[in-house]
Amino acid sequence: MMRRALLAGLFACAGLGAVQHYAASGVILKIDRPHRSFVASCKAIPDYMEAMTMPIPVRDQKLLDGLQPGMMVDFTLVVTGDDAYAENVKEHHFESTEQDPFQARGLQLLENFGRKNPAMRELKAGDPVPDFTLTDQTGRRVSLSQFAGKVVAAAFVYTSCPLPNYCFRLSNNLGRLQKRFADRMGRDLVLLSITIDPAHDTPSVLAKYAATWKADPDSWRFLTGPEADVRAVCLKFGVNFWPDEGALTHSLHTVVIDRQGKLAANFEGNEFTAEQLGDFVAAVLR
Repeated sequence: MMRRALLAGLFACAGLGAVQHYAASGVILKIDRPHRSFVASCKAIPDYMEAMTMPIPVRDQKLLDGLQPGMMVDFTLVVTGDDAYAENVKEHHFESTEQDPFQARGLQLLENFGRKNPAMRELKAGDPVPDFTLTDQTGRRVSLSQFAGKVVAAAFVYTSCPLPNYCFRLSNNLGRLQKRFADRMGRDLVLLSITIDPAHDTPSVLAKYAATWKADPDSWRFLTGPEADVRAVCLKFGVNFWPDEGALTHSLHTVVIDRQGKLAANFEGNEFTAEQLGDFVAAVLR
């Protein structure tokens, strides 16, 4: 029913008999192989449709190979007078326009080093997330295992990050989750902001930062700890960072862990919207 209603709206926009091709992107929420489709939280297409969550069929089932929930994809949305489907579905790879070639090469070397060292290997979707213990903004010791049975969304940030589209955006995304799922915070959903600058971001500094987001310390924890412990957690999720002229050069990651303690998704970069992250969290909560 939902698919029929959504696609009917798209047909009306396209006009009878006309074949339209639109560049589209979205975060995959579900793969439905029996119906040769995927459900995605899609960004708005200018002059065509608003941002929405919808099922998107494919004519070639091979296009679903390699896709998984939490993946950001680019595709061509083809709309005819009586049908709509996706072509050219490809994973969207984040590329920072802020990095210079040297910084980008440094991150690549760290990532390659991690792949060759099993203890540092990045977790993949579906992998159990190993337990870890850090300290929150109130000085309490916090272990991931204490949130068993709940969905956890975590972002890696530092409080003195000067770029509004980096750490601030990731924190704002979690702030939007806190607002959207206000009645489920703590009970079903826990947020973690893990600092990548533990030398500066002490519990008292994190407490002030948390206050700017009106974070409830029982449901949104801002975590720090010894650098070795923080780095070990970061590397499990592909987060790399190092000092660079008074700031930190770092990769951007937001992760979602399901109720069974498995990695549901690792969102790289800052090109997904807060709404798309929220739609994915809603799917995991269900």
